[in-house]
This record gives sequence, C-alpha cells and structure tokens, in this order.
Amino acid sequence: MRRQIGFALALFLLAAPAVFAQDTDTDTEARDTTREKLRALLKTVGKRSDVEVSFHQSDKQPYNFTGNMLTGLSNSDSLEIVLRVTENDTINVRVYPHYKDAYINLDKVKEKNKFMRKLLEYNDSNFLFWGADDSADVFCGYTFTLESGFPDEAVTIVLRSIRNTDGFVGELRPMIDGSAAAPKKKPST
Repeated sequence: MRRQIGFALALFLLAAPAVFAQDTDTDTEARDTTREKLRALLKTVGKRSDVEVSFHQSDKQPYNFTGNMLTGLSNSDSLEIVLRVTENDTINVRVYPHYKDAYINLDKVKEKNKFMRKLLEYNDSNFLFWGADDSADVFCGYTFTLESGFPDEAVTIVLRSIRNTDGFVGELRPMIDGSAAAPKKKPST
C-alpha cells in the first residue's frame, strides 16, 4: 500500500509543474490579449478632444502604457497617466499630477495634516480615488476588474474625467505650498 501511495505521489509531483505551467501560459495569453485591447483603445481614445493624450507602451514594464495630459490645465504642469494590465485580471489607472516641475510628494507638502484630510475627503466625494505610492508620490486612480469582459466604455469615461484632477490640484495648492493662495480653477466632480 505504501508503495502505491509513494508511486502516486511521485506521479503527481512530476505532473504538477506541467499543469501549473499551462495555467501560467493561459494567464499570460489572457494578459497579452487585454494589453492589446487596451493598446487599440488608447490609440483611439487618446485622440479625442476631451482626452488629447498620446499613449505609448513602457520600455521598462511591457504591461504598462503611459501618457501625459498637457492641455487645458491651469493648476498642474501636466498629468502623467499610467495604465497597467495586472496579473490579476485588472487594469489600474494612476494619474500623477506634476506641480512645479515635480510629483506632489507627501514628504514635501507643507501642511501635511490638512492635505491628508483633504485627500480622504476626496476619496469620499470624487469619481477617482486618491493615494500615494511607495515613494510617497500622490496620485489619483481607478481600478477596473475584467470579470465581465474588457471595459471599453468605462475606460473611455475614466480617461475623459482625468482632466478634472487639475481642479483638485488647485484646491490642494495652499496645503502643498503652505500658503493661503486660492486655487485658479474650481474642480468639477
């Protein structure tokens, strides 16, 4: 009996890598397919007058696309947009506002408590959520799950709404600079 169990265990251990490799290949194929759908959508949507961003695939991260929104902004120098196709059937969108030729970094914000409180309020009232990455650079973002297929229309809506981030940067400026400066333009929610 022990011999039979040992033989069955040995067969399982020999076959397991092949089974797991097939799952990995399938996952990679699905991720590649999603990336190509996203590439095609970004090429089209980026040309829209309410988006106006030229997206390109990252040289360092093959599942990332980046672009910079430069027009129609009154508070930010630019809005750096990063879209990432993840291994977990999601697409992450991260928008990094550039203010005074740099990322907005939590460590450099003058009025940190007010700033963080405002970001928490934005998470309750904004379409996009707000956060900071592991280097303390502030972003707003959105995450799509791919459970119901590729979300063409939803990605388009999110990309069209990114320009509104500039108005929120205007509200944050006094806390970033530590001054009572008023925002140039009010955001629309």
